[in-house]
Amino acid sequence: MASLRLCQLFSRAAAARRTVTLSRPALRAMSAGGVPTDEQQATGLEKRNIQSLQKGQDPYSTLKPKSYLGTKDDPHIVPSINKKRIVGCICEEDNSAIIWFWVHEGEVHRCPSCGSHYKLVHHELPH
Repeated sequence: MASLRLCQLFSRAAAARRTVTLSRPALRAMSAGGVPTDEQQATGLEKRNIQSLQKGQDPYSTLKPKSYLGTKDDPHIVPSINKKRIVGCICEEDNSAIIWFWVHEGEVHRCPSCGSHYKLVHHELPH
């Protein structure tokens, strides 16, 4: 008797579930115009950086620097907003040790380990 009552209860619940009408799903905000690109949704510093990169400039030094030979005539250029900067030189490609030394403005400095030359150049930040 109890099992008959449970079967009736479950069948009524299933029938009630079938008669419920589902409302139309709400449209997502991005589905009408698509997903915005990085250029469209960038703000602040990121937007200025993207705009300057489109003009061919690199004001915040986000790109890989130009390669130099590292000789006394063609030293590696080290940009800095100060009069001195600490530089780390990985003398060999597979070397795990970094040789750290200071580079001062105006002079060409030499790495004490491998002999590569570095020159500090004053760099203004675009504010």
